[in-house]
Amino acid sequence: MKGIEQFDFDVTLIFAVLNGRVSAAINRRLATDFKEEGIDISPEQLTVLSLLWKKDRVTQQELCNITFKDKPNMTRLIDSLEEKGLAKRTTDQNDKRNNLIVLTPEGKAIEEKAFLVANATMRKALVNVTPQELAIGQNLLKKIFNNMQEKPNKEA
Repeated sequence: MKGIEQFDFDVTLIFAVLNGRVSAAINRRLATDFKEEGIDISPEQLTVLSLLWKKDRVTQQELCNITFKDKPNMTRLIDSLEEKGLAKRTTDQNDKRNNLIVLTPEGKAIEEKAFLVANATMRKALVNVTPQELAIGQNLLKKIFNNMQEKPNKEA
């Protein structure tokens, strides 16, 4: 078996994955599927909403940390969710310097339908992918992600 040093990389595929083309393709399809089902959210907004559906009343910084988005992008996302009436900012009573992001009743109400559409979109993306291939792919992406989270070794 060849070591990683001798592996013949498919550069086009590697760059497609690294540049997010797979993610972009899924997001385009998801946006289309949402629109067809009358759900007025983007895939990016779904990311924030899904975190709020799991744990409501979180700070903007918590959302940034979980999603790996910077503050300006997160501010834009929260602004758009507020404009749509799906979330709102409220002052944290324990720390007045912080705003908490809170779901509105409208934001809570779309959870089930949004997840149904997102799950259907993912099933389309995974057609012809076996459970074993999916497990291998998830494991591989986890390892790559973890490798990128580690601190660089200064002695290397």
